[in-house]
Amino acid sequence: MAIAGIPEVINDFNLYLTGEKLIGTTGEVALPDYEAITATISGNGILGEFDAPVVGHFSAMEVEIPFRCFNADYFKLLDQREAIELTLRGAIQYVDRSSHSADEMGMRVVFRGRCKKFTPGTIKQREAQECSATLDLTFYMIELDGTERVRLDKLNGEYKLNGKDMLAKIHQLT
Repeated sequence: MAIAGIPEVINDFNLYLTGEKLIGTTGEVALPDYEAITATISGNGILGEFDAPVVGHFSAMEVEIPFRCFNADYFKLLDQREAIELTLRGAIQYVDRSSHSADEMGMRVVFRGRCKKFTPGTIKQREAQECSATLDLTFYMIELDGTERVRLDKLNGEYKLNGKDMLAKIHQLT
């Protein structure tokens, strides 16, 4: 479903660890970029060179999950042997063009990966500790209003954009 309006803000969001709500994270999670791996192309008939994105291949991705202070949930993210699945569910507020009224649509982001780094933060009286866990991602999916928009599963060779299998022909040929 297309939004018949203008997106305004993320009204609210929650973060879940394997279906269980995480409490105590900060109010901000920076989503990782999808940065394509490129090959530099040059040769006869080409004026100079250009970088060609290699379809379906992306640089390493990571997401940092910040916490105000230590809690039991923080330590659940730190096991480097165990894959972690995090789901971010949010409500995007937008203004409807025809009615000029505000409405909301759902947003869901799913990450899978393993702990790459943990930052214990600082201890200071009357201050947040600002600790965090950083996951190296092997799976990353974004969904809007129930429709999957982008899905990357590095370990299972899957890359879909707006429901289209971007690697279908490559899998057919190889």
